[in-house]
Amino acid sequence: MAEVKVLNMEGVETGSIQLNDAVFGIEPNQNAVHAVVKNYLANRRQGTQSAKTRGDVRGGGRKPFRQKGTGRHRQGSTTDPSQIGGGVVFAPKPRSYRYTLPKKMRRLAMLSALSSKVLEKEIIVLDELKFDAPKTKDMIKVLSNVNAEKKALIVTAEKDDNVVKSAANIPGVRTALVGTMNVYEIINYTSFIVTAEAVKKIEEVYS
Repeated sequence: MAEVKVLNMEGVETGSIQLNDAVFGIEPNQNAVHAVVKNYLANRRQGTQSAKTRGDVRGGGRKPFRQKGTGRHRQGSTTDPSQIGGGVVFAPKPRSYRYTLPKKMRRLAMLSALSSKVLEKEIIVLDELKFDAPKTKDMIKVLSNVNAEKKALIVTAEKDDNVVKSAANIPGVRTALVGTMNVYEIINYTSFIVTAEAVKKIEEVYS
């Protein structure tokens, strides 16, 4: 089992924690991570893009000019894509980009993302993260104390409004719960800050 030191909010080491190898110690599967990230980004797409085909644009009633004698190419409608103001060839239309992946692949990708944070030493475990009131400067101080990078994902076991509001206005910092964190955010943020309580919950869910 991997052993990671536990810090308090002042950045002082208060102990260590043993991480379950079944969750934080597997060989990362890059193919699974790539597939899940691609799926996550595709599912976020609104799919509202739209352009008019030749059947949607206005006009096209009569033949714009006679068949022969003008020196121009034969044309039967002003809605043709080759005409100014005509329709678009293979115009995009609103559609859903959503698709699903096998549950085992999603789980493998999550374990791979968590394990990669341990391998790259980008995981920071805190004994607790609590504030008496929501204050951005207090959160900034904590991040500085634990030497977190500019892009940090903070994961807690339970929702704490003071923690969420304290981090809300800090660029590059995001909070999440164990049940709402996803593979894309874990690998997209450099520092993975997690409380000791959240670590136990993660191991309960994914072990």
